[in-house]
Amino acid sequence: MNEQDAPTQEIIEDRVVDLEGLKALAHPLRVKILDTLATYGPFTASGLGERLGESSGATSYHLRQLEKHRFVREMVGRGTGRERWWERMPGGIKIDVPASGVSESARAASRLVLREWMTNRTLTLNEFLDRGDDALPTNWLEASLINLSNLVLTQEQTLELSERLMAIVDEFVTTYRGQTVPGARPVQAHINVFPVLDAGEIPADQVPHDDQQNEDRS
Repeated sequence: MNEQDAPTQEIIEDRVVDLEGLKALAHPLRVKILDTLATYGPFTASGLGERLGESSGATSYHLRQLEKHRFVREMVGRGTGRERWWERMPGGIKIDVPASGVSESARAASRLVLREWMTNRTLTLNEFLDRGDDALPTNWLEASLINLSNLVLTQEQTLELSERLMAIVDEFVTTYRGQTVPGARPVQAHINVFPVLDAGEIPADQVPHDDQQNEDRS
C-alpha cells in the first residue's frame, strides 16, 4: 500500500519502510499524526493535539518518535523553541501487505498501520458522504467520484490494473506537488484493488465464457 506525500517542493524517491520504521509507526496516534500532516500540511504539537483531541504532551512525544525514524521533520525557520512546527517528510511511503515468510511482529505491525490508514480514510470518506452536499459547491461535487467496479481478473491482470492506476496517481502527485494556486484544496484519491476473500479462483479446467467478466458501477 502506498501513502502519498503532502504537497511539497522537494522531490525525493518513495521510501519502503523497514521493520524498525514499521514498528515505530505502529501506533494509532502516530498514524493519525502522519495522516493529518499529509492531508492538511504543517502543524505544531499543540495544534495537532487540539485537532486530534489529545494533549500537546502526547502529540509532542509521538512527533519526536516519528522524527527519529524520518517520518516527520521540524520546519527550519518557522516557529520558536516553544512552538515548533512539524511537517511530513516528502516522498511517498510504502508498506507491504502482510505476507507469509516474515516475522509475526512485522506482520502485526503492518496490519496495525494498514488498518489505521484504512480507518482514517473511511472516516474521511464518510465525512464527505454525510456533509459534502451541504459543505461543498456544485462544481466540487461534480469533480468528485465514488466508484466501485466488480471484475473477474487473474493475478497478473490484477497487478497490471494496480500498477496502471498508481501510475496515473503518481503522475498527478509529481505534476501538482507543491502547488499553491487559488482554488486548490486538499484532495484524497482512494483506489482499492484487491481479491474478494470469500470467492475462490476459477478452476483451471473450467471453460471460460464471454459473460464471465462483468462490471458494476455505483
